[in-house]
Amino acid sequence: MLKSNLSRAWPGILTAALLALVFALAPMGYGNTSLLFMMMTFIVLAQGLNLLYGFTGYLPFGYVGFFGTGAYAAALMVMKLHAPVWAAMLSGPLASMAVALILGPLLRLSGAYFSIANLAASQILFFVVSNPHLADITGGPYGVKLDRIFAPTASYAAMIVLVALTTLVAAYFRHSRFGQGLRAMADDPVSAEMSAIPVVRMRLMAWLTSAAVAGLAGALYAWNLSVFYPDAVFSLQISVLAIVFALFGGVGTVLGPIIGAGLLYALYNAIGISAPQYFQLIYGVLIVGLVMFLPEGIVSLLTRRGINVF
Repeated sequence: MLKSNLSRAWPGILTAALLALVFALAPMGYGNTSLLFMMMTFIVLAQGLNLLYGFTGYLPFGYVGFFGTGAYAAALMVMKLHAPVWAAMLSGPLASMAVALILGPLLRLSGAYFSIANLAASQILFFVVSNPHLADITGGPYGVKLDRIFAPTASYAAMIVLVALTTLVAAYFRHSRFGQGLRAMADDPVSAEMSAIPVVRMRLMAWLTSAAVAGLAGALYAWNLSVFYPDAVFSLQISVLAIVFALFGGVGTVLGPIIGAGLLYALYNAIGISAPQYFQLIYGVLIVGLVMFLPEGIVSLLTRRGINVF
């Protein structure tokens, strides 16, 4: 039994270790650490979204709401309570999980109804945070400034750890009985419930885990950026990119979101720099091509040939 568990665990451990090593050494050969940090951020967000959509079938259009909540929770802990960095970072996932619990009834919806309701919830969070009447608390539309804790090197290292941890969580979802139960629920929730699978509890656990990942990513983003506005952390573009990156690589796998986020974010920046006038056209054509020819992502090129993708 122990040997079997180790054989299932080592691919996730190896992948997490390789990712950590790549991003730890990358600044030695590429000086733009801000771009590397954002690439890691989107790998985490794509993987966090994969934990929900890839294993339960719930597609959260408003996933950015958890990201923004984590960023502002960390910021408020620093500005209002003068909390140490570790406490501020911890408040990110805790606040996002609290919001996820409040929004738990949305899980009673399905398909487009859930996606739209989740999108509306994220917009409500944005309007609350950016409300000028709450400027004394949240900074309102004027944003927040965390220069007291600004530490780009430390926050970069913390994001490396988060990338590795998120990869390990995705590997657990992929190979554990818990993950198998989630996939069974996604395929047929009625049959899963009749098979004594606690559908409601497991679905909520996946929802909270996904929210915690985004919340911690948001907190680390706030720490790294130091100065930001509501538009930056509640932008719907963040949700869109996380969804596209996850789908491009292939959801329901561990490697899919990593490949999708790594390749597309690099391409996103390359096109934006080399051919900004054609950026929207080229990127749009790529996305349309994905939907038409690779609806299950890049990893489907391997699975069609009988290769089991981790």
